[in-house]
Amino acid sequence: MTFWIIVAMLSIGVGTVLGLTLMRGRVGDAPPAAYDLQVYRDQLREVDRDTTRGVIGAEDAERLRAEISRKILAADAQLQAGGESGGQPRMLGIVAAGVIVAAIAGGGVALYSWIGAPGYRDLPMATRMAESDAARAERLDQDAAEARFAPQDPGLPEGTDAEYLALVERLRETVAERPEDRRGLRFLVRSEAALGNMGAARKAQAQLIEAKGEDATATDYATLAELMINAAGGYVSADAEAALRDALDREGQLPTARFYLGVYMAQVDRPDSAFRLWRDLLAESTPDAPWVAPIRSGIEDLAARAGVRYELPPRQAAPMAPSGPSAGDIEAAEDMDPEARREMIRGMVARLSDRLATEGGTAEDWARLINAYGVLGEAEQAGRIWAEAQSVFADSPERLATVRAAAQTAGVAE
Repeated sequence: MTFWIIVAMLSIGVGTVLGLTLMRGRVGDAPPAAYDLQVYRDQLREVDRDTTRGVIGAEDAERLRAEISRKILAADAQLQAGGESGGQPRMLGIVAAGVIVAAIAGGGVALYSWIGAPGYRDLPMATRMAESDAARAERLDQDAAEARFAPQDPGLPEGTDAEYLALVERLRETVAERPEDRRGLRFLVRSEAALGNMGAARKAQAQLIEAKGEDATATDYATLAELMINAAGGYVSADAEAALRDALDREGQLPTARFYLGVYMAQVDRPDSAFRLWRDLLAESTPDAPWVAPIRSGIEDLAARAGVRYELPPRQAAPMAPSGPSAGDIEAAEDMDPEARREMIRGMVARLSDRLATEGGTAEDWARLINAYGVLGEAEQAGRIWAEAQSVFADSPERLATVRAAAQTAGVAE
C-alpha cells in the first residue's frame, strides 16, 4: 500500500506543477509577449550590425526592419491587451492542466498494471539468490516428495492381463533372489514403469546402478532421475537433483539430464539458469526430440521471469517417418501366424537396414532397427548395429542417447 501512496503523491505533485504553469499563462516573471518583444528588438539590432558590416544591402535591411517592426507592434498590442497573462486563454489552460494530471496519474497506473507486477514486493538480486539457496537447502528427499506429491494410483494400464502380471511377479522374486542380476533389473525397471509403478521402478533403477558400480553410465543416472521425477508427480527432489548431477558429471551434454535440470532450476526460482539450459538444448535438438515440445511451451515464460528478451524460433518440420517396423507394426502382427509374423518383420527390417546402409537416417531409424532385431531375438545383429551407430553419432550425444536407449532395451548395451 505504501508504494501506491508514494506513486499517487508523485503523480499528483508533478501534475499540479504542470497544471499551475499552464493556468498562469506564462513562464518566469514576464508574460510571453514580453519575451517576444525582446527577441524582435534583438533582431532589429542584429540587422543594424549586419548593415554596418556590409553583410546585407540597404534595401534588404529596410525590408527586414519593416517586417520586424510589424511583429513588434503585434506583440506590443497583445501585451497591452492581455495584461499579466499575456492574453493566453485561461479556460484552455485549466482544461489542459486537468488532462495532464489525469494522463500522468491514470496513465502511470495503467502502464504499471501492464508491465509491472502489482502486489509483489521488491526482490533485489541478492534477496532472490538467498531465497533460491534456501529453497534448495529445504528441498524434500525422494521418499518425502513421493509421500506428498505422488499422483493417485490410476490402476493397471488397459489391456494388462493376469499372465503378464504373473510374469512381472516372478521377475520381482527372481531379482530379490539375485540382486546383482543386471539384466533382470533392467527388465524389472521397464516392467514396473509400464505398469505405472514409478516408485518401484526408480528403486529397481537405483538397485541396477548399485549393481553396476563404476560401470554405471550417465544414461543410467538420467533414467533414475526421470523415474524419480515421475514418481513424485513432476517434483524434482534433492535425490533427483543429485542423480542429474551425477549424469552430467559423466556426460555433460546429455539432453534428458539438461532438460530435467532446467525443470529443477525453475522450481527453485532460478529462471535465469533454467532459461539458459533450455535455450541451448532447444537450439541443439532435432524437432522430434521428446523434450522439444515442453521446452517450447515454457521457455518464453522462463525468459520473462529471467528478464531476458527472447523470441521463440520458428517450429521446424519433423523428419519424414522412417520406413521400418514400429512398435505399432509389431503389435498389429501379434494375431498373425508366428512364422508369417517373423517374415513380415524381417521384410521391414531388411528394407530399413538397406536404406540406412545406402542413404543414412535419423537416430530414431537406428533405434527402431535395433529394437526390431531385439524382437526377432537376433542379439548379434542388434549389437552390430549398435556398434555402428556409436561411430555414426559419436559427435552428437543427444542422438546417441536415443539409440543407446534402444540398445539397452535390446540387451546389447549397458
